[in-house]
Amino acid sequence: MSRRSGTCLRCCLVFFAVISALGVCGPALYWRFKKTVGFPDSKTSSCPPCICDCPPPLSLLKIAPGLANLSVTDCGSNDPDLKTEMEKQFVDLLTEELKLQEAVAQEHAHHMNITLGEAKRVASQYQREAEKCNAATETCEEARERSEALLIRERKVTSLWEERARQLGYEGE
Repeated sequence: MSRRSGTCLRCCLVFFAVISALGVCGPALYWRFKKTVGFPDSKTSSCPPCICDCPPPLSLLKIAPGLANLSVTDCGSNDPDLKTEMEKQFVDLLTEELKLQEAVAQEHAHHMNITLGEAKRVASQYQREAEKCNAATETCEEARERSEALLIRERKVTSLWEERARQLGYEGE
């Protein structure tokens, strides 16, 4: 049963692949075949070639003369800040860029130092809290050991008293 379904699945996949290929490549092959064989088309064979007496297309200069002047020599001439920026030399621009990068790096380092100081402060606070917790745990552990020792001693005393009471004739529960 599984062999039959596997064969059926393969056949379906091959069929789907062939149909997909024809769907993608079919129109291009059709038009190429039509051009090479040269079937006479009813539209093109009955229609004589067109004779067009149209005027030449308008040029950009005739439509908008101002758009053809693509020179931007006076661009920003009224802005003094832009004028001074454009007059700077390449070396000056690089120097200014390096100074800006140095300022950013210093600001970043300052921020990192502040963050590091805050982290150290919080870490020391956690360290103090951990030391307090450890001291309290040690105190509790010592108290537990003392109470355990007292309980053992009390049990010994209790068993001793019970033994003496039985020797004297006490019959308890």
